[in-house]
Amino acid sequence: MHVLFVHQNFPAQFGPFAFRMAQSPAHRCTFVTQKVDGLYHGVRCLKYEPRGGATEASHFCSRTFENGIWHAAGVHDALAAAAPDIRPDLIVGHSGFGSTLFLRDLYPRVPIVNLFEYFYRVTGADLDFRPDFPARPVDRLRARARNAMILLDLENCDLGYCPTEWQLSRMPDEFGPKLRTLFDGVDTTLWKPDAAAPRRIGDRDVPSGTKIVTYVSRGMEAMRGFDLFMKMAKRLYSRRPDVLFVVVGSDRICYGGDSRFTGGKSFKDWVLTRDEYDLSRFVFTGLMPEPALANLLAIADLHVYFTVPFVLSWSLFDALACGAVVLASDTPPVREVIEHGKTGLLAPFFDGDAFVESAARVLDDPAAFAPLGRAGAELVRENYSLDVSYPRFLTLCEEAIALPRVRT
Repeated sequence: MHVLFVHQNFPAQFGPFAFRMAQSPAHRCTFVTQKVDGLYHGVRCLKYEPRGGATEASHFCSRTFENGIWHAAGVHDALAAAAPDIRPDLIVGHSGFGSTLFLRDLYPRVPIVNLFEYFYRVTGADLDFRPDFPARPVDRLRARARNAMILLDLENCDLGYCPTEWQLSRMPDEFGPKLRTLFDGVDTTLWKPDAAAPRRIGDRDVPSGTKIVTYVSRGMEAMRGFDLFMKMAKRLYSRRPDVLFVVVGSDRICYGGDSRFTGGKSFKDWVLTRDEYDLSRFVFTGLMPEPALANLLAIADLHVYFTVPFVLSWSLFDALACGAVVLASDTPPVREVIEHGKTGLLAPFFDGDAFVESAARVLDDPAAFAPLGRAGAELVRENYSLDVSYPRFLTLCEEAIALPRVRT
């Protein structure tokens, strides 16, 4: 079976499936991406380039769709130039970061499976969750328009899937019959508990008596509660002299409109100017290589995770897989994964007292909460690991290939 993956980034969500698939002589993988060209772990990567995109002159509400069209056209043109060498049996694309819309014209008889991460709604999720960072009226209009390419992909694909049930519940009901739930898959040979992991962060040794509290996010922003984490951290280190807070992530805003509130500063710098923080109690690592991050999560005494109702971060699953005790915001997507008091701890997103008190209890008696870390790791192995997700992915591929080809 020759599977053609389409994603703007690489390896992104499809990497775990593609790399494992490429290890089998029964499968062949091609990955069309904007990032790389060549052979990686048995996966042939073909680079595409969008030849245009939205500009300041484009309507604010149409820019996402215009960019999506340019990317879809770039994917089409790169594959058209590579034909007939690439003749897939199945196409798997990420709606939003690699639309497969125009590939019907290149491969009219090839089934298409799309990954759908998020369907934008005006109420009840990320857009209206934080009243302290209110959306503008035009943001509400844009949220509706951002679904344009997603809706085209929903109509065009043969089957689709969402990583979690909460994400699936956001999709339009009329497309429910062609949608499944399938998580990306956590590589538990890397993300796992490690009692022998060295207590080091970069070139810094961490004394055995120091408690390590971690926070991981691709960017530092309101949607992932970076400001609330910093407030919680200050209250904790004011009570305890033995805590080191390790913040992993880049100093940028990946989601949301925080830049409208920061006066030109990054969200991190804006947060730090709004209070006095003892920065000697923090280590800001930037982005970390995966092995180093796995080591950090394995030695963490507590991992703190904030999110508004939105797509869950990989870091949540990685921390659970590494056996960290996780304290997370009690929002619907998190509740699907963590059961309070059994596989982790939950506290209301805006309840700083609850976060501080829960964190303090864990740090006061780590041994009493260690079973939560073990249960979290087992949860990932049983429900979210690559060993579980990959066979389900193959079944989905076979289901799509078996469908009658009646669409062009």
